Amino acid sequence: MTPRIRNPHALAPEAVKAMVALEQSLTHSGLDHNLLELVRFRVSQINGCAFCLHMHSGDLRRHGETELRLYMLTAWRESTLYTDRERAALGWAEALTRLPETQAPDVDYDALTAAFTPGEQVWLTMAIGAINTWNRVQVGFRVPHPVDDG
Repeated sequence: MTPRIRNPHALAPEAVKAMVALEQSLTHSGLDHNLLELVRFRVSQINGCAFCLHMHSGDLRRHGETELRLYMLTAWRESTLYTDRERAALGWAEALTRLPETQAPDVDYDALTAAFTPGEQVWLTMAIGAINTWNRVQVGFRVPHPVDDG
């Protein structure tokens, strides 16, 4: 893979600063760190973002996530390894990431409302939007992932 732009973040510093501020604000959302990282990891799987998969898998492992749960994440609907709250977040993340196909169906929103407060729903939705933006920058400009164990 050949990068299309070597360092796209350097060319839009104000936009990157705003994105980083959004990411930092998520630490005050009350949402569990690993839940947010699982959502970021799943969205990055859907979008095929190797850079973000590298980053978020490493973060998840450093925060105690098991290899099995990482491996099974693409099949979370068929697995018993995820809590109802995680399942609701993953369903909402998939629905919003695939928005043209799903139109954010009521079944996913109903699961979300059963597991999250309205404020948490908004924070989670912001996190999903942010990771989709990061994925589009990284994939669009072919930003390579580091070559290490994350």
